Amino acid sequence: MTKILAVSDEESQFIYHAIGGERFKDIDFVISCGDLPYFYLEYIISMSNKDLYYVKGNHAHKEEISDHHQSSGPQGGRNLHLKSMRTPEGILLAGIEGSILYNRGPHQYTQGEMWQMVFRLVPHLFLNFLQYNRYLDIFVTHAPPWKINDQQDLPHQGIKAFRWLLEVFHPRYHLHGHTHDYLNRSGIKTRYLQTDVINVTGYQIIEF
Repeated sequence: MTKILAVSDEESQFIYHAIGGERFKDIDFVISCGDLPYFYLEYIISMSNKDLYYVKGNHAHKEEISDHHQSSGPQGGRNLHLKSMRTPEGILLAGIEGSILYNRGPHQYTQGEMWQMVFRLVPHLFLNFLQYNRYLDIFVTHAPPWKINDQQDLPHQGIKAFRWLLEVFHPRYHLHGHTHDYLNRSGIKTRYLQTDVINVTGYQIIEF
């Protein structure tokens, strides 16, 4: 069994205190679904000594790390956006950053642009199938798929192309963040066809 720490959107004081201890000693790697400070992700990398794979959220921006240098991502992390990667444990990952376009901020895209990005992933997924006899194990995004774990207001609407990808390629998990339902945590996980769609806002432990 592979154990994954998935994080998104909200810094967790519990993670700050526990990431180097017994609670997380058996995690195999970390996935970030976006909108977290790079220093927080770098802290997780350094304290867990595990690989971190990430996509950026719609609030991602360059963070100054000194007077003369800026970082466009967490140091030591691996950006999954528009890529497919195979972890040392043999798990196939692919990711797409950002959210639906709502105020022309960074990492925001129209539904059409999201379709284009999903189609750019398709050749990688077919190559996975030729090499490993499956397309994808974990789909990592910031935004949720259309009408699954999403919300009605424009900024938090789901992505139609993500739902199509689940219907065609059947990953085991789709991990995302972006939507915050503080009153109803029961909707954090939704089964859709062969995929568990999980909102990992804060943190979740995923067992593969």
